[in-house]
Amino acid sequence: MLTLLASLQSRFIHFLRIAIFLVMAWIGALKACQYEADGIVPFVANSPFMRFFYQRPYAEYKAHKNPEGKVVMENIQWHRENGTYIFSWALGAVIIVISLLVLSGIYYPQTGLWGGLLTAGMSLVTLSFLVTTPEAYVPDLGGPAHGFPYLAGPGRLVLKDVIMLAGGLIIASDSAARILRRKAV
Repeated sequence: MLTLLASLQSRFIHFLRIAIFLVMAWIGALKACQYEADGIVPFVANSPFMRFFYQRPYAEYKAHKNPEGKVVMENIQWHRENGTYIFSWALGAVIIVISLLVLSGIYYPQTGLWGGLLTAGMSLVTLSFLVTTPEAYVPDLGGPAHGFPYLAGPGRLVLKDVIMLAGGLIIASDSAARILRRKAV
């Protein structure tokens, strides 16, 4: 069993590429949807790395945020006028491009290297949301479990990016090893 698993390592790394591609392409495509664009508002608006993409302070975005699955046309119009959706579409396009770089690494290690490094970098930015986004933790609504370390839904979603960070680094490392092997031949 050990020999079999060891012999399949390169295929498992390709499977990791496919998995990262699927997750990132799907999430990137969802950035074109109004509910997903609304959902990233707290992350982007509170992030020192990303808040400059929004035209107004976080409080205004928060006041116009639609609950997931709810459509309030007045809020949607406000977000259209203030760049929420344009930013989300652009972010989605970037994520899809990164996912394609990761996937192409199956055949082209140079692009796979860039895809892995960009995945790791994107994951570091996303993980910073655990520090910058108040909605990442359970709010104090009177119960005993609130604040750090009690992750709310958004925080649990963000924490999973530790896996994407590790996967991106594994893909970058594998791509670098493949490039070096090709140069040695």
